[in-house]
Amino acid sequence: MEKYKIKEENVIKNQIFKHHPMVAQMAEHEPIFWKNTNYGASDSENGEWTSGKRDIEEAADRLTRFAPFIKTAFPETREQDGIIESPLIEVEKMKRHLDDKYGVNITGSVYIKADNDLPVSGSVKARGGIYEVLKHAEDLAMTYDMIDPDKDYSQFHSERFRRFFGGHTIVCGSTGNLGLSIGIISAALGFKVTIHMSSDAKQWKKDLLRERGVKVVEHEDDYSNAVAAGREVASQDASSYFVDDEDSVPLFLGYAVAALRLQKQLSSRGIEVNDDHPLYVHLPCGVGSAPGGISFGLKQVFGDAVHPVFAEPVNSPCMLLGIMTGLHDEVSVNDIGLDNQTIADGLAVGRPSKFVGKMLKTHIHSFFTVEDNEMYRLLACVYDVEGMKIEPSAATAFPGPAKIHQYNEGHKHCDATHIIWSTGGSMVPDAEWQSDYDLGIRM
Repeated sequence: MEKYKIKEENVIKNQIFKHHPMVAQMAEHEPIFWKNTNYGASDSENGEWTSGKRDIEEAADRLTRFAPFIKTAFPETREQDGIIESPLIEVEKMKRHLDDKYGVNITGSVYIKADNDLPVSGSVKARGGIYEVLKHAEDLAMTYDMIDPDKDYSQFHSERFRRFFGGHTIVCGSTGNLGLSIGIISAALGFKVTIHMSSDAKQWKKDLLRERGVKVVEHEDDYSNAVAAGREVASQDASSYFVDDEDSVPLFLGYAVAALRLQKQLSSRGIEVNDDHPLYVHLPCGVGSAPGGISFGLKQVFGDAVHPVFAEPVNSPCMLLGIMTGLHDEVSVNDIGLDNQTIADGLAVGRPSKFVGKMLKTHIHSFFTVEDNEMYRLLACVYDVEGMKIEPSAATAFPGPAKIHQYNEGHKHCDATHIIWSTGGSMVPDAEWQSDYDLGIRM
């Protein structure tokens, strides 16, 4: 039986290599850039999401309803009146550094969307993860007639609600940051919480969750197995709700709200987004739910004028592999001989979302992969040049503007805006960040 399994794996690998020569480079741990050959094509197989922007606007409205609760439960959000959002920062010095480092001349503007500084849980996961838990809390409260229509949602920050939610459990599988966002918001509402953590998860993230009263189940396996274990446990308990990072519409829509917020930020700066002024958005990608949701929202808001670009580690290019081959979640990076081991814990995913890849296979402009050593170097550069503390997974997207100029000659001289989505970092303990920074300096 084992011999048959090995034979089958070799057949899969050989077929992939034969039909997709660039995969052989990926298998050799070579950094690559791939312009999506499906980009912009009509997708008659899956069609378009019919409600689209309306669903995103409903998600945004829900977050607004919960703003009084957020402001009460998390005082750090008071300045933004309970809205969890990050700044958009122009980085002229970083742009010049990218020019020098990669030997290009980026003609447009470069900005950082600083989700590394998002309040509450310090990463992009504060968007989708927190949104899905809030939606579930609202659904439960409405089902059991708990909401007082004469009060705002600060009522959720009460002993009455905590006792009610204490009879329900939230379960999630994570490599780290999603678990943090789910654990922090669920515990604040009063839910029991169990987070299944993969072997890639950083110890400090597990420790922080336990400090918040969250049950952390550690797995020796990778992300996909941790998710499967959480899903199985949740299915056995009617009072449990599983946040499925691989296949969740609410999670996806929570991320998509970022596009509406970004539209306002760009407008306030007088930045046009149209065919003559395209927008390139560079996003680190793990399983795909966060960059996928953001990209979906961007496409709903800006249409063909926005071009999402996904960045992945050389050892874990699961979304790139799935879309390039058309196999999506039916293929893993292990199938081409990669070990899925990377310092970018949030991106250490071997098999892409079965939902996101198929939904966005014609909407992602391009992909590139980055070595771990390069992430360390970029992490150090971002601090030295811009004074920003990010984690290695967030550093993955920073070469994006330079990569577009290196490989996409047709847009070299157009008046583009580039946004690098910095996905996490502010909650990293100082000693942990310093260790990463020192490695980057040495490299």
